[in-house]
Amino acid sequence: MKKSVLIISCIALPLLVCSCGKCGLYRMIDKAFENAQAQYIPLADSILTACPGRFPHSLKEDGSMTAVKSNGWTSGFFPGSLWYIYEWGQNPEIRDFADKFTAQMEKEQYNTHTHDVGFMMYCSYGNSYRLCPDTLKRRILINSANSLKSRMNPVVGCIRSWDGEVKPGWHYPVIIDNMMNLELLMWAFTETGDSTYLKTAVCHADHTILNHFREDYSSYHVVNYDPVTGDAMFKGTHQGLSDDSAWARGQAWGLYGYTMMYRFTSDDRYLHQAGKIAEYITSFPVMPADKIPYWDFMAPKDGEWTPRDASAGALYASALLELSTYVEADLSEGYREYAIDILKSLSSKEYTAARGTNGRFLLRHSTTSFPAGREIDKPLNYADYYYLEALLRLKNILDSER
Repeated sequence: MKKSVLIISCIALPLLVCSCGKCGLYRMIDKAFENAQAQYIPLADSILTACPGRFPHSLKEDGSMTAVKSNGWTSGFFPGSLWYIYEWGQNPEIRDFADKFTAQMEKEQYNTHTHDVGFMMYCSYGNSYRLCPDTLKRRILINSANSLKSRMNPVVGCIRSWDGEVKPGWHYPVIIDNMMNLELLMWAFTETGDSTYLKTAVCHADHTILNHFREDYSSYHVVNYDPVTGDAMFKGTHQGLSDDSAWARGQAWGLYGYTMMYRFTSDDRYLHQAGKIAEYITSFPVMPADKIPYWDFMAPKDGEWTPRDASAGALYASALLELSTYVEADLSEGYREYAIDILKSLSSKEYTAARGTNGRFLLRHSTTSFPAGREIDKPLNYADYYYLEALLRLKNILDSER
């Protein structure tokens, strides 16, 4: 009899230990969303009252709020974060705010002047449609995809990123960030069956593989094309340290973008590309111990303080968690553990702001553009967005293993 009890105890012990480890992750996730809800309800209320028609973006040096209009490239992240918080807790007050901020984005469905219509509309209306679908939202998203598709030059084979001449001679600039906007096109293809969305996204992704990446799978930020011949005339940076450096968020855009393209296409070329970018990131020798990257991988100098970019870290975590579901077991475990380490760091007091501080943004220590002196070591709405997305992805993985 005693032997039987002992055998049962030995069998149960590993299950108990495993369960406790997952319980800790669930607690981290719930605590983060409880904090997000407590921060974002008063933030949403104050913005609607003081700055109707605008969306919280970051903080200025004096601590005051930076808010953008609906045509700003980061406008969709705040309503998207509200939808993620609603997805977690089903709080009707959060949903009401999410509906109101999303509705303020409606007119941007016809905005053909920016590639970021993908960020703007898919993060807001895309999440709204996913959680609370209706025919109006579907139509708005399809119109948005049409606006994005209109920016494709078939000679170049890429969607144009910026209009105008950002720098002398930049006639058709394409930035690595644009990989993220392809998700709107891929959604439109799966929703409508119209292959023009698929062909546009695949053409852009394929040309980006050819021209945006070096042999080690670090990426250029900007490739400037000749719109007449389609030739790549310049490869360099606009926000990174140098033309030959690896801008941290640029690596994130590529990792996330090709993981997403594999989700929609099951094309092994995209899985290979995502895996190689992940290898570059996770094996980089100068990555800080907490796995939150410096704003550029080549930026640290002995004896000098180097800003971090929590937004890039949040993107790495979200992308690696998705990528972990597509690869063999040993790689999957490594990606997942790396992502969890990032989320533990972001959920710590070092990166998560105390309630009522930080302009009520969730995360500290992000960097928009060090060369331009914009939002250095500040909160950013897209850092919060991808942090919440990563937490939900981790929760979904844990739920599926229950």
